[in-house]
Amino acid sequence: QVQLVQSGGGLVQAGGSLRLSCAASGFILSIPTLGWYRQAPGKQRELVARITHSGDRYYAESVKDRFTISRDNAKNTLYLQMNSLKPEDTAVYYCNTFIGRDYWGQGTQVTVSS
Repeated sequence: QVQLVQSGGGLVQAGGSLRLSCAASGFILSIPTLGWYRQAPGKQRELVARITHSGDRYYAESVKDRFTISRDNAKNTLYLQMNSLKPEDTAVYYCNTFIGRDYWGQGTQVTVSS
């Protein structure tokens, strides 16, 4: 079993910054790819960014140059630094990994006011 526990998020004005964290625990030797997804009201969950164990990164076009995904493998912790936030970034954010099956964090609300 793998547990993903998220922290961070909240309410911020447009142009502001927030940082999300996701701590992984359980019977794991090392977690391969970790990712952040988000789901806005009435919309499908979408991939925001992901990072492999070796540090290769992918970003959705909508967040490129504003968000930075990183990980601390020694702590099995994933981060998402979100800068220059826009109202359209408002969503519930989830961390995710796949080890035989999908594992999800509990979700964190990010609200960006205009």
